Formats: sequence, C-alpha cells, structure tokens
Amino acid sequence: MQSKSDISRAKILDAAALTFRQKGYAATTLAEIADAAQMKAGSLYYYFESKEQLLEEVLDMGMHRVHEAVAESQNRLPTGTSHEIRIKAAVEAHLTMLLKHGDYTSANIRIFGQVPEDVRRRHLRLRNAYAALWRGLLIRAQKAGTLRTDVDLALIRMLLMGALNWSVEWYKPGKKSIRAMADHICLMLFHGIGHEEPVQSPEDAAVS
Repeated sequence: MQSKSDISRAKILDAAALTFRQKGYAATTLAEIADAAQMKAGSLYYYFESKEQLLEEVLDMGMHRVHEAVAESQNRLPTGTSHEIRIKAAVEAHLTMLLKHGDYTSANIRIFGQVPEDVRRRHLRLRNAYAALWRGLLIRAQKAGTLRTDVDLALIRMLLMGALNWSVEWYKPGKKSIRAMADHICLMLFHGIGHEEPVQSPEDAAVS
C-alpha cells in the first residue's frame, strides 16, 4: 500500500509529465505543474529540489516504461517465434506505450532536445540501452535471413524509431487501431511498398 507521501509524489510526476508534454520544458513552470497536480507550488519542493530534478525523473520513467514494455513483448513469445512476429510485437508495444499510456514516453520524445546538457548526458545511458534492445532484434533477424544482408541496420533502426515516435504528432484514436498500424509498418519494413516494373518487350515498347 502506497503512503500518502508516495501518492503525492506520483501525482506531481504525472502532472509534470503531462505539462512537459503539452508545453515543453522551457515554457513549463513549477507553478503550472503544481496547479496541474492540484497542490500549492511550495509543496513541490518537499519532494523535488528543482524543475530539472523533476524533469530528469520524468525522462527516466518514460524510458524505463517503454523499455520494459518492449522487453516484455519479447518474453511473452514462445521459443521459435519468427523474427518478423517478434519485431511486430516490439513495434506494437512501443506504439502502445507512446499512444495509450504515454505522457511520460511522449514527453521524453517531445522535449529531449530542449533539456539541459547535463540531464541529457545522464539520460543517454537509458536511451542507449533501449537502442541496444532494438539493435539485437534487428541483428538476429538479419542473421536469420529475415532482413537483407545489404541494408544498414543502424539506419533502419533510426528510421523505424523516427517513424514510430512521430506518430504522437498525427495519431487520432479511433481512426486505426495500434495493432493495425504495427501490422502496416511491418508490412512496409519486411516487404516494401514498391514493385519492380515489368520489362517491356521490343514489340510492346514500339506500340507504346
């Protein structure tokens, strides 16, 4: 059972994640966070020394949550599951955390470029660990022949993460399910979106 102090702390963090997500880091004040948490501004200092400390915890929690969700999506799959299904499960888990449970994760994505350099430097270890999780998924898929050997996996990973993270800007609940989005993203990743143009015979070329 959570103590009253733990509940208040969690309430502040929830309010901070929401406010950072909506307004950005620089434009957010502690007074606004306190107002969102329905607390007096001075009460925040009982739990956090500064806005920067509050920011750092929001960032870390967002990264921990999405990392744990994607890792768990893999742990649930039985041995022998295809690499395509494994990556699809990871894509769906990432999108679900981002779009359905996402103030912490979305704040992380939207404000990371605004945060102080010392916070960014400390937080990078968590980002790097999450990148390593995806790197492992892609490397194993490539070694198994599921992904082509002539593609740059680092570039593919960055393009994929960029596409998934950008969904916070355009996703409209009810338009398309997250699972359908994951299916379509993986369809493009594994099978492409283009067809080779048929080779015309000399007779066809003359007619055209």
